[in-house]
Amino acid sequence: MRCFIISVIANPMTAAISINNVKKSYGSLDALKGVDLTINRGEFFGLLGPNGAGKSTLINIIAGLANADAGSVSVLGHDVVGDYRQARQALGVVPQELVFDAFFSVREVLKIQSGYFGLGRENDAWIDELLEALALTDKADVNMRALSGGMKRRVLIAQALVHKPEVVILDEPTAGVDVELRKLLWNFVEQLNQKGHTIVLTTHYLEEAEKLCDQIAILNHGEVIALDTKASLLQSEICNKLHLIIKTAEPMAQLPDALSPSIRDKVKHLDGCQMRLELHKDKDVIVDVLAAIADAGIKVVDLETERADLEDVFVELTSKKASS
Repeated sequence: MRCFIISVIANPMTAAISINNVKKSYGSLDALKGVDLTINRGEFFGLLGPNGAGKSTLINIIAGLANADAGSVSVLGHDVVGDYRQARQALGVVPQELVFDAFFSVREVLKIQSGYFGLGRENDAWIDELLEALALTDKADVNMRALSGGMKRRVLIAQALVHKPEVVILDEPTAGVDVELRKLLWNFVEQLNQKGHTIVLTTHYLEEAEKLCDQIAILNHGEVIALDTKASLLQSEICNKLHLIIKTAEPMAQLPDALSPSIRDKVKHLDGCQMRLELHKDKDVIVDVLAAIADAGIKVVDLETERADLEDVFVELTSKKASS
């Protein structure tokens, strides 16, 4: 697969996307409360947050679909309001919604999208490459209404890339697709990034962000509550934890009185024959914890451990912000 970069910027240090003190309100709701972000060229950037965090509002402002109440956004140095054409030319957006004209074929949809950017037959070869890369060649002349949801999701990605943008925003690109298609799309966007495209990904699948992204911002209630490299987030104190999942011989409605308070505090979930504990990797020795559980008369029949991951960081930060 060949992926092209269409823009040659005089200053290679120009940010792919620059977001400066962006605010947006809908009535009494402050959707964005002064967001500042710089996404560098060539990054695979994850924009994460719970529902209602402001992610979609921010993407709509970047794409020129909504205007900010205050602040500014530029794509490759082009202001999305004052220099809209150049900014939009440099940007490809894969939206969440599957919106197509049902009476056009896949190839026709891509040709129409090309026309929006002033591209004609000279772009046909690139359309063919996109169809092949996304395993859509055999569907090229099939009407959109006959495609499955997963196939339509691929067409959305092809649409976003048809004018060869340098910066690509993927808004929940794998929502509702099966595991096989998800892996295909992961491989595809990884190749795009390796070819030099800047990728901005929003997703509710945190394992997806952990696998793909090298820089991550977490939004909550319209504010950036975390911004760091994935490696730094995974080395934070939040990730210095270990989950111990224990299966017991007998179901328990509650913890036995004989279990020491220090162990009780580590039990985060109890459901029948399963007990889930949260341990500190540096301070808690699993052997000692298991000995204390045995001393309390609990018979363990199986156990497993899980390391803390990006999901733990996300849950900790967003719940902490929500409760503060």
